[in-house]
Amino acid sequence: MSVATENFIKAIYNNDLHDHNDTKPGNIAKKLGISNAAATDMAKKLASKDLLFYEKYQALQLTEKGTKMAINVVRKHRLWEAFLFKTFDMSLHEIHREAELLEHETSDFLANKISEYLGNPKFDPHGDPIPNENGIITTEDSSISLSESMEGKTYNISRLMSDDKEFFDFCAQNGLKYGNAVMVIKQFSKNRMTQISINNNTILLNEDFSNIIYVNEI
Repeated sequence: MSVATENFIKAIYNNDLHDHNDTKPGNIAKKLGISNAAATDMAKKLASKDLLFYEKYQALQLTEKGTKMAINVVRKHRLWEAFLFKTFDMSLHEIHREAELLEHETSDFLANKISEYLGNPKFDPHGDPIPNENGIITTEDSSISLSESMEGKTYNISRLMSDDKEFFDFCAQNGLKYGNAVMVIKQFSKNRMTQISINNNTILLNEDFSNIIYVNEI
């Protein structure tokens, strides 16, 4: 399959997992930086290949075949992120950028070798689960976003759900890393902001950030 096809299928899969996104062609077009017309044309083309279901004005849904393809690409992407992070100590943005390229050139054989070399990790450095070689995610996700967290409680960061460089730079500068502990000081519900303490520093996050930082209560 082409890179464009794999990226399109992966975008539908990822958007479908997030409540604040949907999979209408316009949203997939925005995600991939293409025109709405191009996204609609691609959707029709992939529907003819039994990779997704297309209906005018409706959200796109992957078929079983399409879902299997998406999970395979996601697995390779996250394994490369884990490998690059461990081997070269690259930043979260850098590993995401390089994995976007490498995922399309990686055989199932090599993906399994990378997984074996890393000890078959269950999560990538962003905290995203890595499917196993059968395409199954074997971990349970009970995390919540920081915007949903409760004042006075301490949490571990479990997931950073973004691909934005500025977001990752901010996280790196403030110690917001997968596995680190944060204490929620106050929720400013009217202004949609969350005040947290991490590494003896107090940070005020707006909803754009607190919605994509996921945590588990300690």
